[in-house]
Amino acid sequence: MNKDIATPKRTKEILAKHGFSFKKSLGQNFLIDTNVLRKIADAGNITEETAAIEIGPGIGALTEQIAKQAKSVTALEIDQRLLPILKETLAPYPHVNVIHQDVLEADLHQLIREEIGEQEDKVVCANLPYYVTTPILLKLLEEKLPLRAIVVMIQKEVAERIAASPGTKDYGSLSIACQYYAEAETVLTVPKTVFVPQPNVDSAVLRLTIRDEPPVKVKDEAFFFSLIRGAFRQRRKTLLNNLTVHFDAKKDKAVIEELCQKAEIDPKRRGETLSMEEFAVLSDIFHAEYGG
Repeated sequence: MNKDIATPKRTKEILAKHGFSFKKSLGQNFLIDTNVLRKIADAGNITEETAAIEIGPGIGALTEQIAKQAKSVTALEIDQRLLPILKETLAPYPHVNVIHQDVLEADLHQLIREEIGEQEDKVVCANLPYYVTTPILLKLLEEKLPLRAIVVMIQKEVAERIAASPGTKDYGSLSIACQYYAEAETVLTVPKTVFVPQPNVDSAVLRLTIRDEPPVKVKDEAFFFSLIRGAFRQRRKTLLNNLTVHFDAKKDKAVIEELCQKAEIDPKRRGETLSMEEFAVLSDIFHAEYGG
C-alpha cells in the first residue's frame, strides 16, 4: 500500500530528499491534508470514465487522489525542478502523464486531442496558484474546451466573487464572465493551516459546471464583456458615468442616457445591480451605436 503523499511528515521527507525550496514567484503552496484533497477530487465527480487535467501538480498530492478515481490524469507543471519528484511520487500511477508546460502558453485544444482524444468525460481539477487564478480560469472558459466541469482550489475571496449574485458586494465583471460559461458554486472552504508554506488567506474549492450554452444570447461576445468591464470601471459610479468614460462619449453623454433608457435600464443604476440578462439587452443596444 502506498503511503499518501500529502501527510505533513511525508511531504517534509520528499522536499528534504530533493532539496526543494519554494519559489514565491510561482505561488507554491502544497496541501498537507489528505482529507481535503479527497474532497477536491470528489467534487469533480471523477469516475473511471474520466480524463482529468491538472494544473500545477506540485509534488503530486492532489494528482494521487485524482489518479485513484480517474481513467487518466494529464498534469501540467511549469516548474522543472518538480519533474523528478513527480516521477518518483507518481510512479505507482502509470496512467498519469506529467507535461512540463505553462498552462497559459499551452494550446489546450491540441493537448486534449493528443493526450486524451475523443474521450467523453473531461474535467479540470487543480489547486491553482493565487497569482494567476483569474487568467487561468478565463483561458479555460473562453477557449470553450470540451470539459464537463472545472474544480479548482483558489483564494476564498476570488471564489466568492465568481459565485456571487447580482446586488451583492462581491458581484462584478468576473462573476458574469464565469457564469456566462458555467454554473458556479463554492463547495468547500479550506483553512490556510493545511498548506505548507501557509498562505496569508483561506482558500475555497470552486466547482464550475460548464453550460451547454450561455444563459443569454448576444450579438457580439467580446463587445458584451467589454461593456460589462466598463460598467464596473468604478463600482461607486453609475452606469451613465462609467459608460460615458468607457465609450469616450464625454461630448455626448445624452446618447449614453438615451441608449440606457432604450434598454429600459435606469442610467443612474450601478453595474452591480444589473443581471446578466439586463447586460445582454444593454450590450445589443449599445452595439448598434458603438459596435465598430
